[in-house]
Amino acid sequence: MADTSALQDTPRRRARGGGAARRAERSAPKVEFAKFIERNIPNFEILNAEALEIIEYNAETVLEEIGVNFVDSPEALQRWREVGADVDGERVRIPRGLARKLCATAPSRITQHARNPERNVEIGGNSLVLAPVYGPPFVRDLDGGRRYATIADFQKFVKLGHMSKWLHHSGGTVCEPTDVAVNKRHLDMLYAHMTLTDKPFMGSVTEPSRAQDSVDMCKILFGDTFVDENAVMTSLININSPLVFDPIMMGALEVYASNNQACIISPFIVGGAMAPVSVVGTLTQVLAEALAGIAYSQMIRPGAPVIFGAFVSSIDMNSGAPTFGTPEASKILYGAGQLARRMNLPFRSGGGLCGSKLPDAQAAYETANTLNAALLGGVNFMLHSCGWLEGGLVSSFEKFVMDADQLGVLHSIAEGVDISENGQAMGAISEVQPSGHYLGCEHTQANFKTAFWRTNVLDYKPFEQWSEEGSYDTVQLANIRVKRMLQEYQKPAIDPAIDAALQSYITKKKESMPDAFG
Repeated sequence: MADTSALQDTPRRRARGGGAARRAERSAPKVEFAKFIERNIPNFEILNAEALEIIEYNAETVLEEIGVNFVDSPEALQRWREVGADVDGERVRIPRGLARKLCATAPSRITQHARNPERNVEIGGNSLVLAPVYGPPFVRDLDGGRRYATIADFQKFVKLGHMSKWLHHSGGTVCEPTDVAVNKRHLDMLYAHMTLTDKPFMGSVTEPSRAQDSVDMCKILFGDTFVDENAVMTSLININSPLVFDPIMMGALEVYASNNQACIISPFIVGGAMAPVSVVGTLTQVLAEALAGIAYSQMIRPGAPVIFGAFVSSIDMNSGAPTFGTPEASKILYGAGQLARRMNLPFRSGGGLCGSKLPDAQAAYETANTLNAALLGGVNFMLHSCGWLEGGLVSSFEKFVMDADQLGVLHSIAEGVDISENGQAMGAISEVQPSGHYLGCEHTQANFKTAFWRTNVLDYKPFEQWSEEGSYDTVQLANIRVKRMLQEYQKPAIDPAIDAALQSYITKKKESMPDAFG
């Protein structure tokens, strides 16, 4: 009798090999990128026409009768005199209608170019661009706890941002690298954004000369003419609420506006401390400050790209600490979005904001409230969309990937509802009939790969499997995800000559000045 064992074993071997191949394909490192969001859903508008008109009238009254201070900025004061404002010392009172008239030259939509054109983003209209946390001096993870951030931490965050599918933008100061001199760290941060990712990024605003360094380095990366003609950076210009414009922020604004680079003019408000406790009162101040800042950018260069910003939290009246994810902050966000749209300007607000010390339930609740409000409120540029912890004092590695995973939900909701023939699924209903199931029907087989949003962090396994695999909570799963993403990180190619020119610029700049840590 012939021996058939080899023949019988072959299919089993092939089956195992095929399964292993499929598993290997699923687990192979992949760098996926989602395009910036274009909403197919309506914006939520909380204010009626009467309320909007009241806020706009009152904001003009604030500018005309109370005014704003431009501190230590004689050139700014002279510019305001030349356009017809009343300048008394450092106080600038702006006649009714003047600021709005000046703002009219600002573009309604901005293309920010990345060094990889496939990563370009559109800011304005129905778009939503997602950028990571900005500014914290501390970082936190399960392995090292809470500690001062280093340039190595910064580079890890840039790599995570590059590998995060739903994140469109690399951001700016994703954490403050305290192991590098204050007057030099912006060079290392810019270099990381320029070389470790090919997504768009933000420039430095901590001193006007650092803003100029940002422009100069971008000219090396993109070319002089391209930078002169196109926005390749966004930058965050905060107003010292209430109603104060300081020389550092204004100096940076002047550099970027004169070089045709986009600025986010953003009042930084803690309600009850830096603005009135009421929603309408706060919106009045937000609009007055934004009008003055945007108008000033257009005085520097008419047509300079600019974004109407609003960063607002409330305050805990017991401790004095800022609070996040509150209903009042969402109401202000919704209202500010309406005001920005009435000015036909891109709008920045929102993010994964929370006051929690850990990436726990409080962090999740507060973050979800803010992310959803930003999506529904018509935000075009969402800074702090992932990684924010402890009221902005901490950049968390685990929360970065937890939040970045949830940004996929925003993409799905923003798509709206498919009412095409495929979306109606009448063929599937007809095929299955009463008492059947849809798992094997033709419609399910054709759509199952893209029908539902899929998480890369959260756990949906049965209890027994979850228990056997270690009973990990979400933060532990996120820690594993961080390490895997960094292990699988793939650096995008860059022209060696451009890289060498950037390094030479940084070396010469650093050698030209002593370290300053104050």
